[in-house]
Amino acid sequence: MKVLIYSAKTFEIPYLKFAAKNRALQLEFAEERLTSKTAIKAIGFKAISIFSSDDASPIVLEKLRDFRVKYITLRSVGHDNITIKVANGFGFKVANVPKYSPNAIAEHAICLLLGINRHLILANKQVKHNNFALNNLVGFNLYKKTVGILGTGKTGRIITKILHGFGCEILANDITIDRELIDSFNVEYVPKHVICKKADIIIVSLPLTSQTHYLIDEAFLDKIFPNTILVNIARGGIVKTTAVLQALESGKLAGYATDVYEKESGTFFFNHSNKEIKDANLKALINHPKVLLTPHQAFATKEALTNIAETTIYNLTCWKSGVTCSNELH
Repeated sequence: MKVLIYSAKTFEIPYLKFAAKNRALQLEFAEERLTSKTAIKAIGFKAISIFSSDDASPIVLEKLRDFRVKYITLRSVGHDNITIKVANGFGFKVANVPKYSPNAIAEHAICLLLGINRHLILANKQVKHNNFALNNLVGFNLYKKTVGILGTGKTGRIITKILHGFGCEILANDITIDRELIDSFNVEYVPKHVICKKADIIIVSLPLTSQTHYLIDEAFLDKIFPNTILVNIARGGIVKTTAVLQALESGKLAGYATDVYEKESGTFFFNHSNKEIKDANLKALINHPKVLLTPHQAFATKEALTNIAETTIYNLTCWKSGVTCSNELH
């Protein structure tokens, strides 16, 4: 079966090739992301694989259907970039990677938190100029600090366990209550407004849905405890960037650390070092002294890439063999 891998990154291709060895799959790789313009590349392919930055909106799906593509496998957990009902209605079988390494994402969340709290980027810049002064590098202990975690799913529960090890007091909010976190890690489930009032640190670990889109907006940030640090390890669209920038300027937020951005599609995962960033909000985040931004790299560990590749190839192999794929989305 011929498979076109959209948004293929140099670092992930060896993992996909290794996982596909002896599976009778003919993989071809395209650096371009899937869009209405690049959908034509799928002509002659029975299956495609897409990433979180790819556009699988209805107009693109219609083109893929006309090009006789049958299968779409996502190399991600999230699938907010594809309308599943429309895809199924067009006859596509769609699958994702339901989990690959929540530890990778959780550990990066802690990296972001420690990095912004202890001013590691600024410290590194200063010492490269022989400046070893500490005036601008004072942070705070995590011990005994109150952390609010929005979302205690696969990733959020690991973040919770790590922060429990730091001695943090943890408040959580989720539609599903995790009894283990309550019984073994002293987590208290509370409404969002309580987290706003009490948390020194708020970590976002939620899927992007119609309910969570712009969950962190002006109204939310207006309720938070002054000098809170906000960490977003989930999806960019959950946080309204303009609201965050305003909260940073007003002093409501002490810092914003994020691995995602609401309009990252087409920018993140690509080298734009020879181009000017035209997105004013993204430029403001990049240049803001109270922001730590990484380029959606939380998933980029050897273990996670191995799991993503193996699950992607498993999905494709099931379809090729006419077997029901356990990761199909409906």
